[in-house]
Formats: sequence, structure tokens, C-alpha cells
Amino acid sequence: MDRRRLGAISFRPALPGRGEADGKASQARVPLAPVPRQRRRSMLALGVVLAGLGALAGAWVFASFSHRVEVLALTRNVAMGTQLTPSDLAPVAISAGSGVKTIPARQEAQVTGLVAAVGLRAGALLVPADLTSALVPGAGQQLVPVALKSDQLPASGLAPGGQVLVVPTPGAAGQQASGQAVLAQAVPAAVYRVSAPDLNGNVVVDLLVAAAQGPPVARQASTGQIALIVTPRRP
Repeated sequence: MDRRRLGAISFRPALPGRGEADGKASQARVPLAPVPRQRRRSMLALGVVLAGLGALAGAWVFASFSHRVEVLALTRNVAMGTQLTPSDLAPVAISAGSGVKTIPARQEAQVTGLVAAVGLRAGALLVPADLTSALVPGAGQQLVPVALKSDQLPASGLAPGGQVLVVPTPGAAGQQASGQAVLAQAVPAAVYRVSAPDLNGNVVVDLLVAAAQGPPVARQASTGQIALIVTPRRP
């Protein structure tokens, strides 16, 4: 009887790692602690805020690129007093509401033929204050060319629109050249255009002066005894 009982007992060894795996499986089945409700609400609110910021950024980018207008810009330098031609102008796109008083590109036909009131630079946006309908020389003015050597020019140079005084300079040994008509006093003038310097650095400056002063300034310029004194611009 004892032998039958012993024969019924199984001595099969347990598979290696079986007990350890059962322990890990039991540990894995342990339920996790739930996330606190307050934390979940904070994360949800943060997500809503980030989504709103993303939407605002997208709207701003869309508005910046979609709300653009075409205005007129200069394709090349234009001297003061020069009439504008279609080749001087080109449309460029800028953001609407930039605060700059520009001229819409659709008004190009109205701008063509107007006169530059100041010297204009290539690439600059055209604004109404840059233009005038008055031709140069205007009523009561004369345009006088004055040839100046490099040592008669200011080191800072001359620019269209600048205000100057035309003054006679003494001749040799501090004396005026005999037999030459000279100015009795300094004459105010405005620089209209300055030529490019030649090989010696000499330039020709077109001056706008009062009509009565045109001939005396021209005679003084012919003597070579002349100088220009730069004065503050008129408001």
C-alpha cells in the first residue's frame, strides 16, 4: 500500500524561471494609481492654451503675407527737378498698414510726368512729398552751370537740394582780376544737379538762382574765381 502511494507522487522538476515569471506577472497585474483630477485639468488647460497660441501665430503669419499691397518704388536715381518716366518706376509689394505714406502702383499713370521735388534714390519707396508739378527752372528762377575744381568743393560734397551761397574769390595776390565782372555780394542758390567728377575730380554744378542773379553768377563763374558756401537747408 505504501508503494502504491509512492508511485502516485510526481517528482517532475519545475521549469526554470517559472516561479519568477509568475511573480512578475502578478506584479504587472497590480493596478496603477489614477492621475489626480486636478493634474488632469491643468494638463487639459495647458493644451488649450498652446492650441490657442498656435492658432494666433498662424493667423498672424497668414495676415502678414495675405494683406499686402503694391506701391511704387524707384528703379534708379532721379535728380531733383527731373520729370519721372515709366522706366523710373516699378511696383513692389509691402505689408498693408505699414504706416508709410506710399503711392499705390495703380496710380503710375498719374505720377508719370511729375517732377522730383528732391533727389530720389534707386530702391526707395515713392511718397507724395517727393513729387511736384513745377518744372525747373520755375517762374522767377534761372539755372546756371558752374564749373568747380576739386579744391573749390566741400570735402563732404554737394547734393541736389542743398542750399549754398555763391561768393566771388580774390584773384592773384588777393586782388580781383582786372576787367572782369564780379558779384557785388554773395548770392543764395540751390543745388539742382551735380555732375560726376572727371579724371581730375572737377565737377559741374547746376545752380538755381533768382532770375536777376543769373547773368552775374554766370559771369563770375567764367572767371573761375568763385566758391560755394554750404548753408542750412530751408524748412
